[in-house]
Amino acid sequence: MLGVEGLSISFGGLAALSALSFEVAEREIFALIGPNGAGKSTVFNVVTGLYRPSAGRVRFRGQDLLRLPPHRIARRGIARTFQNTEVFRQLSALDNVLIGRHAHLRGGLVRGALGLPSVWREEAGARAVARALLERVGLAEVAGVEAGSLPLGSQKRLEIARALAAEPRLLLLDEPAGGLNPTETQAVMELIRRLRDEGGLTVLVVEHDMELVMGISDRVLVLNYGRRIASGSPREIAADPAVIEAYLGSEEA
Repeated sequence: MLGVEGLSISFGGLAALSALSFEVAEREIFALIGPNGAGKSTVFNVVTGLYRPSAGRVRFRGQDLLRLPPHRIARRGIARTFQNTEVFRQLSALDNVLIGRHAHLRGGLVRGALGLPSVWREEAGARAVARALLERVGLAEVAGVEAGSLPLGSQKRLEIARALAAEPRLLLLDEPAGGLNPTETQAVMELIRRLRDEGGLTVLVVEHDMELVMGISDRVLVLNYGRRIASGSPREIAADPAVIEAYLGSEEA
């Protein structure tokens, strides 16, 4: 589904990623972990077209992504959430999800101003899809509530619903459990599993919460200072000496 080969990028002379390579299989939950500053979110920003690397290739379903702008990458079937929740706080939960549908709407400003029946039907269809997505993530009852007034756990799920509105094949989740309590984290874990098992999505997740990572991931890749130091199953990663040292430091230190 996703292939990253020899990816390198620097900021102000500091290497954020160095010759990073990995592959994500279809319908896989693949986790990127590592200490702060390891380069995890940078990977997301390169894949979604926000950053241009100095070297390397990124392929999605066999097609090169690096020459495409972010909106065309999204239309190819990649959607994401952000580390810091980026909901439109003064809009309702429903309107937040509708914004995620914009790439699939054809009405346009002129046709909307003319009030054409086709535009009405399209808008009604988009609202139906948005409501179904809110129900899917457990937020049907707050469709009309301002997003900024929702608790953090609900805002995290709202961001996932908005990403799903773009009908992605690959979903990138940047710290979906960040700041959540154990009950909220468990709800997010169950949601991610359902998206893969019932929706057929491929999920690439960046997360510091090791309970979530070890509980839902098929494979885990560990970064440190922009370099790959280990990869494998959650059990293999938990026992890897290089991973333990990266997180806890060596005994000599």
